[in-house]
Amino acid sequence: MSLKIACFGDICGEIGRICLTNYLEKNRNFYDFVVANGENSAHGFGITQKICDQLFSAGVDVITLGNHTFDQKSDMQMFDRNKNLVRPLNYPKGTPGHGFTICELPNGVRVTVINLIGRVFMEQNDDPFAVIDNFLKTTRLSIETNAIVIDVHAETSSEKKALGYYLDGRVSALYGTHTHVPTADAQILPRGTGFLTDCGMCGDYNSVIGMEATIPVLRFTEKVNAHARLAPASNINSATVCGVVFKIEDDGRCSNVQTIRVGGDYLKELHNYSER
Repeated sequence: MSLKIACFGDICGEIGRICLTNYLEKNRNFYDFVVANGENSAHGFGITQKICDQLFSAGVDVITLGNHTFDQKSDMQMFDRNKNLVRPLNYPKGTPGHGFTICELPNGVRVTVINLIGRVFMEQNDDPFAVIDNFLKTTRLSIETNAIVIDVHAETSSEKKALGYYLDGRVSALYGTHTHVPTADAQILPRGTGFLTDCGMCGDYNSVIGMEATIPVLRFTEKVNAHARLAPASNINSATVCGVVFKIEDDGRCSNVQTIRVGGDYLKELHNYSER
């Protein structure tokens, strides 16, 4: 039996939470499993337990994170407490929280979700290639788990694509987050891994990658405002849900990829469908 796994890009602030929640209210039944990146969900920086609860209640099964994982300092224990709140696996040993989760669906199917963070143009963490290689020695596709999905939170398209080819055939799907810009390269790699360089974000696209444009523009044009606080853009009329759906077959391989871009400044509904 095939699985439809929907993965949504970075939820940016309140508008991102609203538009994704509204989308799932209408469409959650179309998917067997839902993953969303929540590292920007708390006013653009980090996540809180209250937001976790809201997203889980809306139908998100697993929340992945990234470089803003620990920006909200109020409740650090939440990362150990919530097994389906997943921070990057290649953070240094001893970092709070979980780098992966394995979820068992009512029919017994096991879905493994992993979060990795890139190293190019980002803070240096453990090598994502070596870390995932070691992980897959004991959690193997079609043996210990029926599907493996990886959110790669990284700056460069080359690092994400290299990880895709490196893991091709060993994981069901790999997609990128972090840049807040959806890419048009949904595909199935030669050995059956679904791939998309970046999902984009869930938020207001009438913005500079989700943030109200004034301060980012000043940061590029004036030195005096270099440290001014960013704030998420908040026009619900230009809010857009961006994500990707992977169809995973019994052997753990991906048979098709469908991108989701709904609402806001993009086309009202754009679905880009790719088959093997």
